[in-house]
Amino acid sequence: MFTGIIEAVGTVTSILPELGNKTFWIQSPISSSLKTDQSVSHNGVCLTVEESRKGEHRVTAITETLDKSNLDDWKVGSVVNLERCMQINGRLDGHLVQGHVDAIAECTAVKEMNGSWQYQFAIPAEFKSLVVEKGSISLNGISLTVFNVEKNHFEVAIIPYTYQLTNIKDVSRGSTVNIEFDVIGKYVNRFLSLKNQ
Repeated sequence: MFTGIIEAVGTVTSILPELGNKTFWIQSPISSSLKTDQSVSHNGVCLTVEESRKGEHRVTAITETLDKSNLDDWKVGSVVNLERCMQINGRLDGHLVQGHVDAIAECTAVKEMNGSWQYQFAIPAEFKSLVVEKGSISLNGISLTVFNVEKNHFEVAIIPYTYQLTNIKDVSRGSTVNIEFDVIGKYVNRFLSLKNQ
């Protein structure tokens, strides 16, 4: 479980395809402190650390993960948002993020707002009921608040701190991001859909 508060960014240094999977080596400021079997959010995707050495760590994404996220588009040099799992005895500064990506969202607009940035994203129609005005959402693992919700679009605002310390600055019109909808909303949506059957 994560909070959506990005701890560091890493850089993909190596990609090793094997059958339907891809193994990634990632260099980052926190890689040396990671332990084998530890869960780490990579652009919002929960992956298990398989090995850590000399400022790099290794993770593998299986076919299911590659199909549901944008990890299949990673290249050597791609910048990745990283967050270690939350500690139960700490504050929850973002919102509850599982690291289970629901879909890929496409950036449809970016506006600079005199010191902040406004991003618009389009989502697949089947997920539109999971986005609510002023609700929480995770984009590439970043906990954000949604506004200007329309049928298949929504917007988020980015403060300079988040812009500088995450890979959101690399997102432009046409880019894709990993999206995880609020888990509480997903449970409520599921309950109501079953109730109405």
